[in-house]
This record gives sequence, C-alpha cells and structure tokens, in this order.
Amino acid sequence: MITGPLCRAARALTEISRDRLASVSGVDTKIIEHFERQLDTPDDATIEKLQETLENLGAVFIPEDTRGVGVRLKFTASETKRLSTLESEGGIVRPDDVP
Repeated sequence: MITGPLCRAARALTEISRDRLASVSGVDTKIIEHFERQLDTPDDATIEKLQETLENLGAVFIPEDTRGVGVRLKFTASETKRLSTLESEGGIVRPDDVP
C-alpha cells in the first residue's frame, strides 16, 4: 500500500493535478491533500483506490527493498518498441581494445 509522499510523487510523475486525481478516483480533494501532507491517513479502501487510479495513469510503485520504496513511470508500447530498436542498432558488440 502506498504512502502520502508516494502518492504525491506519482501524481507529479503522471502530471495530474490533485483536483483531477480526485475527479478520476472519486476521492475528495481534501482527503488526498491531507494524505499527501501526512496530516491524516485515509482508510485502506481509499488508499487502494488512489493507488489503482495512479497505476492506470502510468505510475508503477516499486515495493520496499534494501534501498527503500519508490515510484516510476511505465513505458508505453511505442516507447518500448523505440527502445528495442535503439538497443539493437550499432552492430555486433565486441571487446574494447583500449585498456
């Protein structure tokens, strides 16, 4: 389950305003604001609704490991194809003769 700061970071990455997130998720703007500012914690169902909405908008929440937790944007299909094309350009990879 996400935290308030992760919600705020995901909203910034997906470039969505607090008002727009409230409209899309059905969660009141004040609840989102208080959650992001760590003034209050909504119930689990509300947090899950926010997380699901942000994931549908392109946020990927990275689970906690030894380096902490995080959020990033997922690549679209066209971006993945473009990256694949770029990675296969340049020919065969060979060892470098430079020490």
